Amino acid sequence: MKMYDDYELIVIGGGPAGLGAALSAREHGLERILIVERDVELGGILNQCIHNGFGLHYFGEELTGPEYAARLIDRLEGQAIDVLCDTMVLELIPGEQGHTVRLMSMAEGYRSVGSRAVILAMGCRERTRGAIQIPGTRASGVFTAGTAQRYVNIEGYMVGKRVIILGSGDIGLIMARRMVLEGATVLACVEIMPHSGGLTRNIVQCLQDFDIPLYLSHTITKIEGRQRVEKVTVQEVDDHFNPIDGTEIVFDVDTVLLSVGLIPENELSRAAGVEMDPKTSGPIVFENGETSVSGIFACGNVLHVHDLVDYVTTESEGAGKAAAEYVLRCAHTSHKRTCEKTPYISLVKDETVTYTVPQRIRVQCVDDHVRVFFRVKTPYKTPRRIVFRDGDRVIASFRRPYMTPGEMEHVTLKREQLDEVLGDELTISVEEIR
Repeated sequence: MKMYDDYELIVIGGGPAGLGAALSAREHGLERILIVERDVELGGILNQCIHNGFGLHYFGEELTGPEYAARLIDRLEGQAIDVLCDTMVLELIPGEQGHTVRLMSMAEGYRSVGSRAVILAMGCRERTRGAIQIPGTRASGVFTAGTAQRYVNIEGYMVGKRVIILGSGDIGLIMARRMVLEGATVLACVEIMPHSGGLTRNIVQCLQDFDIPLYLSHTITKIEGRQRVEKVTVQEVDDHFNPIDGTEIVFDVDTVLLSVGLIPENELSRAAGVEMDPKTSGPIVFENGETSVSGIFACGNVLHVHDLVDYVTTESEGAGKAAAEYVLRCAHTSHKRTCEKTPYISLVKDETVTYTVPQRIRVQCVDDHVRVFFRVKTPYKTPRRIVFRDGDRVIASFRRPYMTPGEMEHVTLKREQLDEVLGDELTISVEEIR
């Protein structure tokens, strides 16, 4: 492949977010697009997710992860989008007239490439044992759930025979089922919170259908073993997540899988000066996915951790369209619609909501509507309403039969509703239906 020295758009990440963004940007008029992927092939995490359940919203049918990725990769055929795999982005340097991306690969060596716009689509990584500081020995047999998934599904290695899982995130739940199907015994899934962190369908299909117990408000307080994990101690925790004496349960296991949270991969973003949201660990973005640095956009799990890849693709297509519009505006300054200095509304959450994406909305730059994603802090098993307020005035209200922190919610705010906002803040809350 012959590379350009300058591109209209560089997409960092070749998973479902990067693929969706690049394809959308091409569809909306860009001609020189480069996708940079650090793995040896496109597809991202989907390549190791061989279970089904993907694509129901986006493709209207149930697919496995590799099938979903293949659908997007196939769309690249004939699109004249350049792809660099097995390539690491070392640095993203913002500039007034464009951005510089510094790359390193076996094929190209060290190289700097310019781009008018950049889309961040690096995905996320797993939180490790060191991040949660489980006491005990440093025996082998402790894996993150995603690492175990790669070993089993791609590399063909079985990671253990007697397994306990800490955390009830979706990857951990799916790996509980996967380990059973491969012949292992999964003794329990242990969750420190009083509610699960995964989708309800995964609780049912991966735990309940295989009679795997779920211990809520419990955590692993000790790991024992010399060369290999031999035992773990599980204890109930109080409201402040402190272990309760006398509640110890000892499990004889040889493997511990950790599913204790995902962290957006934003080292590049921070180094580039992108303003970050401490709640999502991703960039603060406007209604079109643009970050605080003009011409740099973010989408997918690098922005906030999604529970459905279908939403990743849809969100990324919006970012790709916005990046294309940005580049074409800059190329035709006589027709430029300046959004960069436009006043914006900040979305403010109360104590019932964990975060919102986007965090800022430039009403003048909204064509028809804005989709707002958010998560609630605690489960709601009875109907509630999601309310957006400008001071004391209700701008929009949406009813939900139930909500849980493990499932991302979204609502659509119309342009005419946003036009009614008089202040510079819009508060989102979850309230009882009266």
